[in-house]
Amino acid sequence: MIRMMTPLAATVEAERAQTTPTASPAQLTARRLAPMLKALADEHRLAILLTLAEGPRSVVGLMGELGISQTLVSHHLKALRECHLVSVTPKGRSNVYSMCCGAVAEPVRYLAGIAVAAQAANEQGA
Repeated sequence: MIRMMTPLAATVEAERAQTTPTASPAQLTARRLAPMLKALADEHRLAILLTLAEGPRSVVGLMGELGISQTLVSHHLKALRECHLVSVTPKGRSNVYSMCCGAVAEPVRYLAGIAVAAQAANEQGA
């Protein structure tokens, strides 16, 4: 009997075969998630993602909105692309960057909301 697997199940099973025999599904998920969270730990990358959560932008658009250099924007976009958090679409002689999917945009917006609420609570308590 042939067993059909979803792409995620196949990936987890392949990773399980390559890792120690005691790796749990939680450990495998953590192993995939850690590089993404490391990418989000940088202030510039997080600012880029927050901006892209509002809609697609070019490098020039990100430079203007964030006030950072083209070199820095491109450097951080490369890291975000490598983690599959950002996708790129060629448009003429430039590229347009966007969030990879809603599954990334929603948590980023949620984290931004937490930061705003914490700041407001801090200002009220001061």
